[in-house]
Amino acid sequence: MGLCVSYFSSSPPSKMTNNLSNGADIWSTKETTNSNVGRPNQLLGALSDGSGQILESTNVKVYSFLNLTNATMNFKPDFMLGQGGFGEVYRGWIDAETLAPSIAGSGMTVAVRRLNSEYVHDFEDWQTVVNFLGMLSHPNLVKLLGHCREGKELLLVYEFMSKGSLSDHLFQRTEPLPWDLRIKIMIGAARGLAFQHGSQRTVIYREFNPSNILLDWNYEAKISDLGLAKFGSSQANSHVTIRIMETYGYVAPEYVATGHLYVKTDVYGFGVVLLEIMTGLRVCDRKRPHGQENLVDWLRPKLSSKNKVKHIMDKGIKGQYSSKVATEMGRITFSCTEPDPRKRPHMMEVLDVLEHIQRINLVVPDPSSTKPVTASSSHSSPHHYQY
Repeated sequence: MGLCVSYFSSSPPSKMTNNLSNGADIWSTKETTNSNVGRPNQLLGALSDGSGQILESTNVKVYSFLNLTNATMNFKPDFMLGQGGFGEVYRGWIDAETLAPSIAGSGMTVAVRRLNSEYVHDFEDWQTVVNFLGMLSHPNLVKLLGHCREGKELLLVYEFMSKGSLSDHLFQRTEPLPWDLRIKIMIGAARGLAFQHGSQRTVIYREFNPSNILLDWNYEAKISDLGLAKFGSSQANSHVTIRIMETYGYVAPEYVATGHLYVKTDVYGFGVVLLEIMTGLRVCDRKRPHGQENLVDWLRPKLSSKNKVKHIMDKGIKGQYSSKVATEMGRITFSCTEPDPRKRPHMMEVLDVLEHIQRINLVVPDPSSTKPVTASSSHSSPHHYQY
């Protein structure tokens, strides 16, 4: 089911195309790339929830490499927010009103992502982010403010998310993330994902995991890193076929087995994160006993049992939720992680359930539990950003 290893296909990287207006290319079963940055007209369409919009043109600023060098004080190591295979993310500054680059330390704080530009996939990711985030506007998607393509340099400028990622708070805090914040964060992420699935041209996010859920100062969740997003169809039996990228437990079984990507492939990944939210455990951990290395394989059978589900909940948040809440969480998580994508719910259904759970989340005091942890009473490790 959910595997803990990385997968790569043996096929070479897809050839890039400049024909953005060719809808047939977008809908074909081959992986496609839109290089005519700034005019992805296929994104135009009505949204189901009314809380976001698809713009008629990209609403981002074009920066020079010198602009962003100055804004980050020559990419000063002290300003680095995160580092990984995706490249490096630096703290930078721009003017809050004009978005013009500002002197380091003056103006509005932003996150500047400098991609590893030696590989074709980094260019493809850069293009995809500009095409998608440049035109998708929603409170639960990280806002793309600008971009830069100059020589081999590929950069993206995002709004700054001061609380880091869900992964930071779920797995690296000295005290457990409070239950009410866990629900709040997942509701925000569900809204962002439902927005992407709900447009006339469905956007399949493809890489949903806690590192890609970023948090602002008020723990409002925003989905980041749309570098692997693809157009798809909301029809359950409709798919696109793509090269399988590396994944670590969040990938749906049909994606691993066939390379077929459905809109409900995202729902599976969301369900895996829900299971992490419930247990406080990472989806994959080879240090756990044999048979328990993969969280889905180990605990999914217990999710549908009212008596068993309460025993898998994170003990660090005991007393912060009712038994009814645990039962409802178990049910929706079980449904999201169905092996058959046709049996998984749509994201709007998942969102409705989570909002219902939030409403009934009355704290039931437990004499054996300690005082519930509040957001302000705990400390987290340094944030690692993955925009």
